[in-house]
Amino acid sequence: MTRRGTGHTAIQRLTRARLLDGVDALSSMDPDLARIAERFGPPPLWGRPPGYATLVRIILEQQVSLASAKATFDRMRQTFGEVTPERIASLSAAEIQTAGVTRQKASYCLGLAQQLHSGAFDLTSLGRVDDREVRRRLVAIRGIGAWTADIYLVMALRRPDVWPDGDLALATAAQQVKRLRKRPDDARLRRLAAPWAPWRAVAARLLWHYYLSTRGGRDPVVP
Repeated sequence: MTRRGTGHTAIQRLTRARLLDGVDALSSMDPDLARIAERFGPPPLWGRPPGYATLVRIILEQQVSLASAKATFDRMRQTFGEVTPERIASLSAAEIQTAGVTRQKASYCLGLAQQLHSGAFDLTSLGRVDDREVRRRLVAIRGIGAWTADIYLVMALRRPDVWPDGDLALATAAQQVKRLRKRPDDARLRRLAAPWAPWRAVAARLLWHYYLSTRGGRDPVVP
């Protein structure tokens, strides 16, 4: 979408109303997604506040369960107080590890905090640029890959058309919903998700909704 007369792209953000519009649009084009909505209802508008603390939580969630990452994040808050760039930048990586953060992730969290604290990186500006530019800026930071950037786009910036690569829960749900013989790899998932544009993040929420509803548990991403 562009603003009339400006030529600038209007940054879209999911609201509850737009989420429901997306569910309706997807249901009309894909009977498998329609069955999820019919059986379990529309997915919640999962979201997290934009900012450093949310990005730290997503970094902690890389390759571990949500419960494990949340426990580590809670220990960080108990040990250091609020998880802010200023507070974390004042620590050493070894001090961050005392909260149960792995050596590698402590280094990532510290490096990001230092960039934000020094002004070398402006996290608030991400809300004003398009999805591709958000991803480009985030993956340039050590410790932030495509999955972390995409989850930030989906959960914190609530962009409607981002498909998170490398998400195991989405692959598992897609295999079952689409009745595939084996769990699809990232390339096949991208092809599968392509027709769902411009609502791929809504499709992801539907598949997470299915995953959670059929397991009675929590996946590595959804809060």
